[in-house]
Amino acid sequence: MSENLDLVRSIYADWERGDYFGGSGEWIHPEIEFVVDGGPEPGRWTGLDGLIEGARTILTVWQDWRPEAEEYRELDDERILVFFHPSGRGKTSGLDVGDVAGKGANLFQVHGGKVTRLVAYWDVDRALADLGLEQ
Repeated sequence: MSENLDLVRSIYADWERGDYFGGSGEWIHPEIEFVVDGGPEPGRWTGLDGLIEGARTILTVWQDWRPEAEEYRELDDERILVFFHPSGRGKTSGLDVGDVAGKGANLFQVHGGKVTRLVAYWDVDRALADLGLEQ
């Protein structure tokens, strides 16, 4: 298992507990690019402040939002794709996010022990198509 995969697994362990910045946030590159592809608030942000702003667009809509990792796939030396199932409820609607969104995927690009790019896909098929992969 690679160091990058170990890092991503540790990030997900924090996220599954509701700690979205992994304790000290040491895994975050200062110029991280954060992309939300699809969902209610798609967008693109840069840097730690951008990551926080982008994450708020997801977290403020859902109560107790948590991703549960189902599969980790190392694509190459720097990219790891994580398939996940979300849990939580819409703050206004009360709808279960798992019923509304289904499975998602996160693409982590890691260089020098830091995540330099994170793409949050609301749709697994879109992630696979963007990356030229099959289910």
